[in-house]
Amino acid sequence: MQRKAYVSGIAALLAALLAGCTGGSDDGGGTDDANPDGGSAVTQTAEPGRYRTLPEPCRVDEDTLDSLLPGIPQIADEEQREKAYAGEATLTFDNDRKIGCRWQVPSATATDHLFVDLERVVSYDNAVSDDDQAQQLFAARQTEADLPAPTTSAPSEAPSSPSGSPSGKPSASSSASSASSASASSSGSSSPSPSATPTGLQPRVLDDLGDEAFLDDELSSAGSTAKQRTVTVVFRTSNVIVTVKYEEQAATVGMVPDSEEMQDRARKLASQLDDSLAG
Repeated sequence: MQRKAYVSGIAALLAALLAGCTGGSDDGGGTDDANPDGGSAVTQTAEPGRYRTLPEPCRVDEDTLDSLLPGIPQIADEEQREKAYAGEATLTFDNDRKIGCRWQVPSATATDHLFVDLERVVSYDNAVSDDDQAQQLFAARQTEADLPAPTTSAPSEAPSSPSGSPSGKPSASSSASSASSASASSSGSSSPSPSATPTGLQPRVLDDLGDEAFLDDELSSAGSTAKQRTVTVVFRTSNVIVTVKYEEQAATVGMVPDSEEMQDRARKLASQLDDSLAG
């Protein structure tokens, strides 16, 4: 009878201990995976960018390259001409993050350089999306370009003086200027034009390219050497930043690379690259 009482006592002790543990949970004891606020722990992650890969930067159609680099069609050797069209890919450690291609071709009137760079931005901060990170980098690039403030000019009025040319008829000097411009345009993008960039072609923000874009236009300082103009178009589409840098140095002292033609060519290439990202 003593042995039976001893076993019963142990059973009763175990039951009491189990009841105490259960009671502790019921009295509001916390669990290991509960946060102090009583809610579940959730990690917020910013959305990834639209692009995970980049298009081939050297894959520019020949017609476009003929316009940007007029010296290519002048290359007599077929093998050398094909090599010029192919361009040279820039060295990179990660083709999914940053790639580029460059061309340099001389012609009878100038030497042209073209550089294309594409960067896919990835944010390593969970609170900042890839797009937001790319937007910050683009803003820094635009600030560095130091674009002039936009200017507005009043429309010019026809001269009322009798000495002025009749409305609708160009004066002799303007006719000569137009003829000179047409002649220069037919021989290439370099012309004996004023070194200052026309007001409408000044460095500026572009509103018809990507999510945001700007254009920079720089002409080398005055000197005894031939002028060199550099037109740069930078645009952002989602988390990709694209840079088109187009340079031309005239072969003759006194000749100035034409701003309007160079800007037009660079913007057309940038638009094609934007389309290749969208496609």
